[in-house]
Amino acid sequence: MSLTPSMAAPWKQLILSALETNAHLKHNRFIQLATVTPNGQPSNRTVVFRSVGTSPIHGSNSVLVGGLTSLMHHILIPQSYREKAWFSSSLNSRLQYLVPHPGLPRIVDEPEEGVDLDPLKGPVNAFCVLEFDPEKVDYLNLKTNERLVYKSEKIGDRMRHWVIQEVNP
Repeated sequence: MSLTPSMAAPWKQLILSALETNAHLKHNRFIQLATVTPNGQPSNRTVVFRSVGTSPIHGSNSVLVGGLTSLMHHILIPQSYREKAWFSSSLNSRLQYLVPHPGLPRIVDEPEEGVDLDPLKGPVNAFCVLEFDPEKVDYLNLKTNERLVYKSEKIGDRMRHWVIQEVNP
């Protein structure tokens, strides 16, 4: 097994290539996000994978996920990034953020009044974008039976050193 140092995020191109290769499969835009609730219970939900890019806040490589409700306040990501993610979604997707009380049982007796959404108006409060700044990326290619583990080590405030290790699948 070999260790290879790198300053840039070497895993970024692998993710971008996989997304491009499988762009015709719509379900590849969704990922699972597991968290722990304030009372210590595990929680898992499906979120929309938006992009891999340079962080608007930290200047480093990061993963941006959009389409979340009730997980984190959107003030962490600049409004322009929220708007870009919002307008890249279909109108039907945007309408989903206007339903009352996500995650609570639906009350069938309540009449559904028409939900009005101005297609030119920016993101609603229930929509946010999360930025993940990974310390470790585990890449597995099932076609080639190759598995690489990328571990990040910080150098100062803004620099990273990535160590790549080939491991058994």
